[in-house]
Amino acid sequence: MTREARLFVVSGPSGVGKGTLVALLRERLTRLGLTVSATTREPRPGEVDGVSYHFLDDAEFERRVGEGEFLEWAWVHGHRYGTLRSEVERVLAEGRSVVLEIDVQGALSVRASHPEAVLVFIEPPSPEELERRLRGRGTEDEASIERRLANARREMSYADRYDVRIVNDDLDRAVDDLAHVIDSYETRSSL
Repeated sequence: MTREARLFVVSGPSGVGKGTLVALLRERLTRLGLTVSATTREPRPGEVDGVSYHFLDDAEFERRVGEGEFLEWAWVHGHRYGTLRSEVERVLAEGRSVVLEIDVQGALSVRASHPEAVLVFIEPPSPEELERRLRGRGTEDEASIERRLANARREMSYADRYDVRIVNDDLDRAVDDLAHVIDSYETRSSL
C-alpha cells in the first residue's frame, strides 16, 4: 500500500478534546508528523517551550509575520497563534503526513493557501458537555470561559466547510474515526 504525505488540519472549539485526540492519534500512527505551533500566550503549568508551543513575545511574533514565516496565524482568545511554514515543509519533505491542530480561523487560512489540505472538524456531543469540559479544566477564569463559549458557538457555524466531521462523544471511537480518515486520505481510498 502506497501512502502519500498529506496535510491534515484538526480543529474545533476550545475544550472539545482536539489535543487529546491528536496525542492519541500520534501514539497510534507514529508515522505522522506534528508541527509545534507558536503563540504569544504564557505557558500553562507543565507546558514546555518548543514542545507544547513555541512561546514568542509579541515583537518576535510580529517580526516572523512580517517575514512571511507563518503558514497561518490568527488572534485567538486575545493571543496570537500560528503555524511556522518551515515546520510543515520539513515534515512533508520527509514523506510524512502533517497533522496541524489549529483553530477554525487558521484552518480556513490553510485551506485558502493549500486547497489539497484535508480539514477535520471535531465536534462536542452537546454545547452543555463542551461547557462542562471547559469548566472542568480549571485553567480559566469566568471571563475566559465565557469568551471561549461564545467563540465555540461561532466556530461551530463553520463545521460544514470541513471535509470530515467527528463527534468526540467517545474518545476511543473518535480516535478510531480520526485514524480511519488519515489512512483513507493517505492511501487515496474513498471515505
